[in-house]
Amino acid sequence: MVLKVLLMRDGSRLLAGGRDARRPHSGGLSVSRATVTPRKDEPTVTPDGEPLEPRIEGLVVRWARGIEDKRGEIVEIYRPSWGLHPDPLAYVYQSSLHPGAIKGWVCHRLQDDRLFMITGALRWAFFDDRPESPTRARLNVITFSERNRALVIVPRGVYHAVENVGADLAIFINLPTRPYDHGDPDKYRLPLKNDLIPFDFDDGPGW
Repeated sequence: MVLKVLLMRDGSRLLAGGRDARRPHSGGLSVSRATVTPRKDEPTVTPDGEPLEPRIEGLVVRWARGIEDKRGEIVEIYRPSWGLHPDPLAYVYQSSLHPGAIKGWVCHRLQDDRLFMITGALRWAFFDDRPESPTRARLNVITFSERNRALVIVPRGVYHAVENVGADLAIFINLPTRPYDHGDPDKYRLPLKNDLIPFDFDDGPGW
């Protein structure tokens, strides 16, 4: 069954045949206009584009700027002289995610992570579970891409998870403060859905 609705000049609607669309149909069908109250946006960034959301203590984001010419692009990933972390480089590995894939939740007790986004669009979520932290139970969610790369310092004790929200393979590298111990991995995991972290990656396409 197909109903045709005509929009009149005064804003009212008529079903084909001249009946007011707001009046119940004899068969029980009714058409009504839903009442929605708009919500005003809260400020989220400064005029310089810096997020206003309070950040987890020790979670550092250093945005990277690529240098391009006709041959391509070069991007600095890490320099000790930036003073972002006192520990030297000890280990580097690359990780990739297929579109729609999610990795996490994981945290470490002995190492800090130093993550750098290479390609693709990655949505990272961070949750502070350190008992002594002034930002305990704080959640930060940040999306990075090839147009918005960054080096991220993740302190030990902060859970983190990542989702590929793009259409292509996404790649990042990690420069943790200690090498991976194959016999005793410094990884403590939670399922994606849990009672500790108030975040769900299955939160729909937008708002």
